[in-house]
Amino acid sequence: MNNSIVSTHYWHTLQNGQVQCDLCPRHCHLQEGQRGLCYVRQRLDGEVKLVSYGRSSGFCVDPIEKKPLNHFYPGSRVLSFGTAGCNLACKFCQNWDTTKSREMDTMADGASPQQLALAALEMDCRSIAFTYNDPIIFMEYALDVAAACRAQDIRTVAVTAGYIDPAPRVEFFQAVDAANVDLKAFTERFYYKICGGHLAPVLETLEYIRHETNTWLELTTLLIPGENDSASELHEMTQWVVEHLGPDVPMHFTAFHPDWKMRDIDHTPTATLRRAREIAMGNGVRFAYTGNVQNLQGSSTWCPHCGELLIEREWHRVCDWGLDEGGNCASCGTAIPGFFAGKPAQETTRPVRLKFR
Repeated sequence: MNNSIVSTHYWHTLQNGQVQCDLCPRHCHLQEGQRGLCYVRQRLDGEVKLVSYGRSSGFCVDPIEKKPLNHFYPGSRVLSFGTAGCNLACKFCQNWDTTKSREMDTMADGASPQQLALAALEMDCRSIAFTYNDPIIFMEYALDVAAACRAQDIRTVAVTAGYIDPAPRVEFFQAVDAANVDLKAFTERFYYKICGGHLAPVLETLEYIRHETNTWLELTTLLIPGENDSASELHEMTQWVVEHLGPDVPMHFTAFHPDWKMRDIDHTPTATLRRAREIAMGNGVRFAYTGNVQNLQGSSTWCPHCGELLIEREWHRVCDWGLDEGGNCASCGTAIPGFFAGKPAQETTRPVRLKFR
């Protein structure tokens, strides 16, 4: 698309003539022509502009469980896309080829918000996901896509680290229907040393989403051996979630594989994920999941009241279904938090690559 550069609102001019970006807690100070750490927000003509509007690193149709979201229309199709860059600097990034890219050719695919909404409608996708890199940094594009989607009764999903300032936080999360937020760890040390950020803004974002919006919220923590997988940290994290967000926010504990700048650390053992799930449930989390490993117990949804199997999953594939039409446990009638629309057709889990012309 030709119109890939658009003006933004969250910035102000400093006394020394530099411009400060006010989108996220990094508050990058920019001279003319300089880009922020995210790479896609640049000072041009004295203001901060988004230079990746309408451009993407690719489009794909996925099962919603891949985001991962297990309580937001399970088994439905989601049209996924992302751009380049990121406003964190995680040394373990699993999508480093796009998030760390500094080449505009990475974003060779393009589509307008209206094209995306219509494509989702035509391909029977219930939602569009902003993913692969953090949608906060391409906020203006994401918001326009969300508006186009709502006109077609298509939902939108943000897969994000939640590293955003208070003012844009309001605009962004009131526009999307669901979010999976990476709660990367529960120590300031990890966020600062491993991610180049801070923990507190993420916790503030989580509380805002949970208590001030209607956005459906799920959490994901990638467990890295020796870094954020201790029993004490997992106890502290899950206790905080129950106390500040409530017991019904689903938590996903997923397996790390060596990547980017952390190739010397082993894969996460399945036993670690199972232990994290047990700790979470022991502290009152009603829906705790394991990911990136084959574990029927940890990937499926169970009734917190009677213990019956509600949604059986094999990897990202929905198998048995134990919910009634109202999204309640068919055995005991307990209401299950989330958005449900009946058992999906099995073919909805087949990934498909898209290319817009």
